[in-house]
Parts: sequence; C-alpha cells; structure tokens
Amino acid sequence: EYGKQWYQRRVRGVSNFSTPSWGNHTPIFRDSGLEVKSYTYYKKDTKGLDFQGMLSDISQIEEGATILLHACAHNPTGVDPSPEQWNEISQVVKSRNLLVFIDMAYQGFASGNLEKDAYAVRKFTEDGHRILLAQSFAKNMGVYGERCGAFSIVGESESEAAALESQIKIVVRPMYSSPALHAARLVGTVLNDPALYAQWLVDVKGMADRIISMREALKSGLEKEGSEHNWDHLVNQIGMFCFTGMTPEQVARLTEEFSVYLTKDGRISVAGVSSRNVEYLAHAMHTVTK
Repeated sequence: EYGKQWYQRRVRGVSNFSTPSWGNHTPIFRDSGLEVKSYTYYKKDTKGLDFQGMLSDISQIEEGATILLHACAHNPTGVDPSPEQWNEISQVVKSRNLLVFIDMAYQGFASGNLEKDAYAVRKFTEDGHRILLAQSFAKNMGVYGERCGAFSIVGESESEAAALESQIKIVVRPMYSSPALHAARLVGTVLNDPALYAQWLVDVKGMADRIISMREALKSGLEKEGSEHNWDHLVNQIGMFCFTGMTPEQVARLTEEFSVYLTKDGRISVAGVSSRNVEYLAHAMHTVTK
C-alpha cells in the first residue's frame, strides 16, 4: 500500500519477485495495484541457485523498478546466495537504480546466527541502497499467532526519516490504525533485556541447529535406504523449507501410501521432521523416488 501511494510513479508500479517466491507476495503487491514481474532464481536441474540467470534478469529490469529480495532462508526453496554472490547482486541492482524491498521473515533460522543471516540487509545498506525492510518476529520469537514485525525504511537524513514516518502513519491509519501490543511488548522486552536477549540467541541457534541436523539425518537415511539419487541439496539448502525435487506424482504417492503431506511442488517443512519420524520419511521418499 505504501509502495502504491509513494513509489508507483517512480517505479511505474512494477515489482519484481524471484521465481519462485512466497505465495502471498504476488497477491499482496498485485492487490495493492502494483504490476508483478519475475526474475530467475531457482534452478531445477541443480536444486540450487541459478546465479548467472538471476544476474542476467536483474540487469534487464526496467530502471527504477522495485526488486523484492529474501534476506535469508528463501521461501519456498531454501536456497540462499553466498555473501560473495550478495555483493555482486547489490552492484547489479545498483546499476539499474532499483528500489530494494527486503523480506526478512526467518532471521536466525537459516544459520542460527542473527548477524550472518542479516548480511544482505547490512550489505545493501552499506552500498548506499535506501532499502525498504519488512521484518517478522513470528518465527524467531515464537509469536506466530500474534503476527509481530517491523517495517523500516532507510532515509538520507533525520528530517527525511521523520517525513517517511509521517507518511507511513498516514497509510497505517485507515488500514489497522495501531498494532496489537501483546507480542510487540514481548519482543521489546526480550530485545531490551541483556539476559533475556542472550538466552534468546541461544534458543534461536538451538532451533536452527535442530533443523540443520534433521536435514543431515534425512540425507543419511536416504543413503542408508540405498537411494541412488544425489540428495546433497537437502543439506545445501537452508532454513525451514526444502525443495526436495520430487514430482507431483511422487508427492501424491507419499500422501496416499505413507500419509506424508507436503505441497505438490515437492516442498517440505523441515521443521516438521524429527528424530522420531525421519527414518520413516527417508523410507517413504526412497520408495516413491527409486
């Protein structure tokens, strides 16, 4: 809504998303009156990042348009650029004078380190991009049902920051007026209390490490089952989600024969994998993919 009101003329109302992106990105931007386009991101053959395709597409985006980037733990692929690749992406984006909108929903859930997961945000800011940042605490603070987050814009001066804040409030007023306080106060308490903040960092790393260990266990289980496929992407991808590479037909068999439920594109929520079910899942995946 903010983009429609204040950036539409500058960017001609065009926003560019990765292919694929979070399913709700398109309706959010489209229903705000913005045109949605895409750029190359995921490479099915390698189940990884199509970096050259991504750079090529970004270099051809209309100058001044908006580009939406996932800060870390890309949803739905689990495929993230390396720091070196982020550096290159930043320069190509800058050469096109694009407005950068960063979605950071999983800080801490990728690597377990908040600073590492914020690399793209800090790099783009350091390179002079005046980013728009949508940040969620729903997952990393465990307040999913409360939908607590923050929207930040980088301005050039204190006076500009004040003007930006004023305009955001004008947009917010007829939409939801003021946010719910419960989760915001919980998050604020944790972030501003040194002891609680230190404990939270430990908890976030514990969650991320468990997810990483389940990726490793699933790959190991598939190898023990005798699978001849290359499952390296299970551990190379990162975050809560994983694009397994399974076909819709294989996904259907998983559901019908093993009562394993996932999206038709083969995406699984690794957070739902545990030490109790990982062997069963590995057996089921091997059965439908062999």
